[in-house]
Amino acid sequence: MVGQRNDRSPSPSVFGYSIGRRSLIKGAVGAAALGLGLPALRASAQVEIGKATGNLTVGSNYSDPLPKEGFHAAIDAFPNKNVKIKLNEVDHNTFQQNITTYLQNPDDVLTWFAGYRMQYFAAQDLLGPIDDVWEGLKANMSEGFKLASTGQDGKMYFVPWTYYCWGIHYRPSLFKEKGWKVPTTMDELKGLADDMKSAGITPFAFGNNGRWPAMGTFDQLNFRMNGYQFHMDLMAGKEKWTDDKVKAVFTEWADILPFHQENPNARKWEEAGTDFVNKKCGMMTIGNFVGIQFPKGDTSDLDFFPWPSMNDEYGTKTIEAPIDGWMMAKSPKNPDAAKELLYFLGTAAAQEAYLSKDKSLIGAASNIDQSIFTPLQQKALKAVSEAATVTQFLDRDTSPEFAENVAGPSFADFVSDPTKVDSILKDMQDQAEAIFGG
Repeated sequence: MVGQRNDRSPSPSVFGYSIGRRSLIKGAVGAAALGLGLPALRASAQVEIGKATGNLTVGSNYSDPLPKEGFHAAIDAFPNKNVKIKLNEVDHNTFQQNITTYLQNPDDVLTWFAGYRMQYFAAQDLLGPIDDVWEGLKANMSEGFKLASTGQDGKMYFVPWTYYCWGIHYRPSLFKEKGWKVPTTMDELKGLADDMKSAGITPFAFGNNGRWPAMGTFDQLNFRMNGYQFHMDLMAGKEKWTDDKVKAVFTEWADILPFHQENPNARKWEEAGTDFVNKKCGMMTIGNFVGIQFPKGDTSDLDFFPWPSMNDEYGTKTIEAPIDGWMMAKSPKNPDAAKELLYFLGTAAAQEAYLSKDKSLIGAASNIDQSIFTPLQQKALKAVSEAATVTQFLDRDTSPEFAENVAGPSFADFVSDPTKVDSILKDMQDQAEAIFGG
């Protein structure tokens, strides 16, 4: 059952990261520089690959062709051939929307998200601790990744796998053909959008069928207009959705909605991504993973820029960089094999095998060979490393109940009919108070 205790609300000072360039030079998200220490890892024997035998099941949402090919490459590279791995591959949106039910009878190893989304299920005793797995990984994982993998009880429950950043993506060849320049202000962005419409091109590709893509646009607007701290406090139920600051975000959102594809709730993000790749749309607000929509994952004609500054006080200091990874079920049928695979997935060898197919993401291990990174990956690495603060994503920075049952449907209602914003925000606030406590 989904809990409603306020002490389970996410803490901005825990799951938002202040990052230094030095940490990311090694290829991993840096430590939160907010004066909070990470609970010390419990001393435990380090996992060694090669001892386990038998069958192992893995729940994967890597269902799109390129990520699926990449994960298969990583599994094929697992050196313990005495373990027979069976993949349970589920459509990404279906997996995410049904995670609570799935965790009642999960596979041994499963994919999920770092930070609060992991912590929430660990606190419900649905995950198995993997401190011994981390004994072998901690040398090549940043403090920020350790923090994002730690449960409320100080135990480790998550192995970071990849991360990426959100921004406004575009095709340089299209911009060059049309003589368009990358905008640095909202006025320039709106002017560019007008030029695209005049050229018969929809400015923004937009598919909200899974109800999460709209969250990305909201996040960009909210932390640009109101700053990182307000944004994270709103996610924690400490600010009100009926606040004038939030209403201003939706007013701005309504102003730019006509630049987006119509009827987004009926369109999958992959469909919108295909329209973007085919230059039917000029831009797309999304994570770097949109690169998997390009033929053979070729991102040589893909670039992105940060959402423009909307408030001089906050500028473009915050960026969104979600961390994906792997967890172990509370009672896996083959715990030894599960831990061996989790350990392997946290290594550079496994992540390089994946990235050999999917070149849109960045591996979490700090000792990955960065010479394999494309210009897109290098730019994402630089963007995240230079950000003052980093968020995970709305559905990872707040209660799963609020994200899935309130924010997702409410944002879908808003993009369908922006005139209902007042009643939408009131309803969101009423439900936020019920979930987080008034």
